[in-house]
Amino acid sequence: MAVKTPQKFAKDFWPYFNGIVAIVITVSQLVILLIIASILYMFGFHDTNPLAFVGILAAQAVLGALASIIIYVYIARPIKDLLAAIVHVSGELTDTTPPNPNDRRFAKSGFKDVLQTIYELASNDKKTAPVISSEPIEPSTAPIVTPAVSPATTMLESALNETSCGFVVMNHERVITFSNKAAPLNIDTKGVASLSLLFNGQETLDAWLDECDQNAVHAEKTWSRVPNKLPEEEDRRFFDVIASYDKGAESEVVLTLIDRTSLYSVGEQELDFIAFAAHELRGPITVIRGYLDVLSDELKDVLKDDQQELFHRLTVSANRLSGYINNILNTSRYDRRHLKIHLAETTVAEVYDTIRDDMNLRAQAQNRLLTINIPTDIPTIAGDPASLSEVFGNLIDNAIKYSNEGGAINVTAGLKGEMVEIAIEDHGIGIPASVIGNLFQKFYRSHRSRETVAGTGIGLYISKAIIESHGGTVSVRSEDGRGSTFTVSLPTFQSVADKLKEGNNSNEGLIEQGSGWIKNHSMYRG
Repeated sequence: MAVKTPQKFAKDFWPYFNGIVAIVITVSQLVILLIIASILYMFGFHDTNPLAFVGILAAQAVLGALASIIIYVYIARPIKDLLAAIVHVSGELTDTTPPNPNDRRFAKSGFKDVLQTIYELASNDKKTAPVISSEPIEPSTAPIVTPAVSPATTMLESALNETSCGFVVMNHERVITFSNKAAPLNIDTKGVASLSLLFNGQETLDAWLDECDQNAVHAEKTWSRVPNKLPEEEDRRFFDVIASYDKGAESEVVLTLIDRTSLYSVGEQELDFIAFAAHELRGPITVIRGYLDVLSDELKDVLKDDQQELFHRLTVSANRLSGYINNILNTSRYDRRHLKIHLAETTVAEVYDTIRDDMNLRAQAQNRLLTINIPTDIPTIAGDPASLSEVFGNLIDNAIKYSNEGGAINVTAGLKGEMVEIAIEDHGIGIPASVIGNLFQKFYRSHRSRETVAGTGIGLYISKAIIESHGGTVSVRSEDGRGSTFTVSLPTFQSVADKLKEGNNSNEGLIEQGSGWIKNHSMYRG
């Protein structure tokens, strides 16, 4: 009966190595102690001062052990990292995190190149060595052998070309090495293929890959509702994009593009119709707001308190409707890359002053306490007051809507580096962790918000677009049941003055443009 040899794993070497090192250290220390004791004994130190004799041996034992441990930790650390990398690329199951070549200590010591080489070598396909005959082959009769395509590979490619999902593979240089028929590609005049996807804002594929190159070994990210063409272009499709990143692999980036055109195109067509209707409604609502302002001003001396409150509520509703209309129109402009604005030097306080009365009315109408703390001495910003006031209005209005009766909303501003940060904090119902990642997507509304609060689902989407068109960012921090804080960061005017001057005060210079290998349209332009 054959005896099965137990399977060996690379990770099993580390306990073995530690055991051997422990034995070597222990034996070495015992030998050193024995030598020192023998020398002291030969000189009669044991007889003249037995306590000192024992103390010297004890001190040597303790200090020798500490020195050995320190030396071991210093020497063994790269061995442990090297073994962790080998275990990782071998595919063994382990709880150990693989070392990241981009760690600063690796870069300083030069160990980064060692790890990078291991990952790159492991990513290469194993190639079968050619069988060399022991008999010499005459040049005239030697066959010319060409590599054959594996039938399994041919079958897989045929199957992928039959699916409606797009598949794209890129190497370390982000050159497309494989794609199937459904993948949205552009082919330039030189025959070079590039991915045709329109990522809105700064969260583009190439920006994510740049971050992965710096900080990750393995990563994955998903984008929803990514079109391949502008609304006016034919054969426009929508994809959910899943990107997988494996540092150093031959197929370093694998993209899965799930065609969701049938699902998302309905909403896009509805938006086109709504945008047209909103444009037609803009005139009448402006007239209504004007008449309300005139009537409330002329009748303020004769109206009773409850009548004044009625006018306030009418004004709040008219302003909110006007805000919805502006949001819809701006969303349409954003999707068509027409969100191009001119920026001027202004302050956060000046921008907020344009909506102060409206925000106070909205807060009073819904029994909320709105507190504004915007220092006048913080640096100026580069902004379009009309667009920024819309963002502030959207965020404050959301804070009012999602707060509890009598709740407080705090608006603060301050300087952080070269950015001015504006925070809108409420203590309302909060946002579940599962919802936060989708907040800034167009038309997204959680199940809870659809049931309790009216809205279109595009306010945060267009707010993010406006802030990014200013070269800034918008983020959210929230805890379910405890409230939320939305933070808008805008560059100071001084930090972007030169770029604005070069572009005739246009926002184009503040927005990171996509690189040449992918058509990502991160610039909002017409």
